[in-house]
Amino acid sequence: MKTRPICRFLLAALAVSFGAARAAQPVPSASTAELRLRLIASQPAKPRAVPAVIWLEPLPGTPALPFTPHGEYTLLQKNRMFTPHLQVVPVGSVVAFPNADPFFHNVFSLFDGKRFDLGLYEAGSSKSVTFSREGVSYIFCNIHPEMSAVILTLSTPLYSIADRANSFDLRGIPPGDYRLHFWIEGVPQSVLSGLDRRIHLPSRAVDLGSVEAPIAGPETPAPHKNKFGQPYPAQGDSLY
Repeated sequence: MKTRPICRFLLAALAVSFGAARAAQPVPSASTAELRLRLIASQPAKPRAVPAVIWLEPLPGTPALPFTPHGEYTLLQKNRMFTPHLQVVPVGSVVAFPNADPFFHNVFSLFDGKRFDLGLYEAGSSKSVTFSREGVSYIFCNIHPEMSAVILTLSTPLYSIADRANSFDLRGIPPGDYRLHFWIEGVPQSVLSGLDRRIHLPSRAVDLGSVEAPIAGPETPAPHKNKFGQPYPAQGDSLY
């Protein structure tokens, strides 16, 4: 008989603890937004997939999501190609440039993003670069003019790379106000800046329809010069 008050006390304590545990459960997060968009050529052209990226810059009053590097990223050199051709990385990322070809490469970038020159290095070796600020880095090889790649360094995880139909689908967006940015290969920066726009995203899917851009019909490499600002020699890779 003397144990009954103790039992009642224990049951009451368990009930209080269970209630506290339930109260401590995380509150479900608010609904997120979804953005859809498609690129179309502003001039008659044969449809083709074009390397392109959109990203959202949160405006004041809209929460910014963290975007931190995870491990080392890789831009492989093989068969006189960079793989992948387009890569998006967080600010502060380390990107490795392994040489899997049986000859020398010389990776460089002297443009608006990260400026670097890795010099000549042989087959089976690798060098790395830290991409420390936002921007678009156009990557080339000083020996093989046909090699090119793009690294887009961002401070937000809210980005989408165009699919084969030149469509974007971006999910998990905190509702709020954003500036929408574009990068499309071969389109001048002056035109890209003109495509930027301010948008408001509620807690639902938003389809922005189509955006016109001067996408070229045939896929032709953009002309560029070597790291010395000179045209590539006609047989620039003959020694390697």
